[in-house]
Amino acid sequence: METLIALAAGALLIAFGMRLIHRLNAQHDARIAAHHFSEPFPAIIRPPGHSHPTPTAQASRRRLTGTWP
Repeated sequence: METLIALAAGALLIAFGMRLIHRLNAQHDARIAAHHFSEPFPAIIRPPGHSHPTPTAQASRRRLTGTWP
């Protein structure tokens, strides 16, 4: 009888822990969804005029070097 009570108490604690972890994960997901970051690393601040180059700007900066076709 004592073993049955111990197993029931253990199962109840496991279920309570699973429910708590599930709720914490849902709360964390809601906090992440509330933030909209425009850059992959928002802590890096670029000075004016030094934003990400566009594909056309990258192509115009490329120079041919060597004679390889």
